Amino acid sequence: MTETLTALRFALDDLEAFGLAAFRAAGADEATAAAVTRAMMHGSRTGIDSHGMRFLPHYVETVELGRCNPHPAMTPHRRFGAVATLDADYGHGALATYRAMDLAMEIAETQGIGAVGVQKSSHFGPAGAFALAAAEKGYIGLVACNTDAYVRLHDGAEGIHGTNPLACAVPSAGERPWLLDMATSSIPRNRVALYQTLGKILPEGVASDSRGVDTTDPAHAEMLAPLGGAFGFKGAGLAGLVEILSAVLTGMQLCFDLAPMFENLDRTRDMGTFVVALRPDAFVDRATFDAGLRRYLDTLRGSAARADCRVLAPGDREWEEADRRATRGAPLAPEAYREYREIAARYGLKMPEPLAD
Repeated sequence: MTETLTALRFALDDLEAFGLAAFRAAGADEATAAAVTRAMMHGSRTGIDSHGMRFLPHYVETVELGRCNPHPAMTPHRRFGAVATLDADYGHGALATYRAMDLAMEIAETQGIGAVGVQKSSHFGPAGAFALAAAEKGYIGLVACNTDAYVRLHDGAEGIHGTNPLACAVPSAGERPWLLDMATSSIPRNRVALYQTLGKILPEGVASDSRGVDTTDPAHAEMLAPLGGAFGFKGAGLAGLVEILSAVLTGMQLCFDLAPMFENLDRTRDMGTFVVALRPDAFVDRATFDAGLRRYLDTLRGSAARADCRVLAPGDREWEEADRRATRGAPLAPEAYREYREIAARYGLKMPEPLAD
């Protein structure tokens, strides 16, 4: 393994400004630049660095080489009751999924629930960003998306599923939303790349070599294990659920048919995504909903913890990290910073400056 490298830290506003400028310079329209940067910044703000601004060079390249349409005409069709399908016109997955969630909320406003399947999309970044977009407007948001096959089945030795993320955000009166954002694999795929860049060893039991044998060396990780360790069949089952909702239900490519994420960037991927928005007061009056969620969260956070441990609700860690990063900035791996410099030189952009220690 290489020596551990130290990530540089940057002010959030500077990272955001550079992201917007890079996409505009690469030829993306304003809606694409804003949506992709918004999604990545969610990752960098909340500590999900595997899906944060480190993705900027890759996403810029997908626009430059043609994988993502820089000026998509995204069109809803196949409306049926509370259900719709959105043709993303091969635009970036972040823009497509924000648009899909907006449409789902529009439908839910009158129907109580809105479900939207996305066709002809691409990788979208951190799933929680799009579920959060619903919760911030008072809805419960659900998001599922498949990715290219990199995760073995329980006892398998071949990549069959993607990391197939699943996210849910729930509005909580008087505080930031309850937020679950998880891969159905042991860890997100991009954490392997992040650990390799930083020269860090992977945890035990999360990745396998080409034979399906566990490895802690990210350079030898050819596939990930499903969520659940010895009970990995549960993670594999959840990945299958995501596959059915995001790919089978939308008629898009299955995990093992998708073009690899980091190869052939001139090829579109025909990815599918599935989002749901629920209007809580369509089920029960809002005061009852708010009181029930408050009692649940208060009891959860106040429950007994093991020695030297602390009980947290989903999202608590992310919101605490967001508060820290608001003043301390967000880290960016040295390799990503080198790629930023290449983008800046290519387009004549001003580089963000690292914060002093």
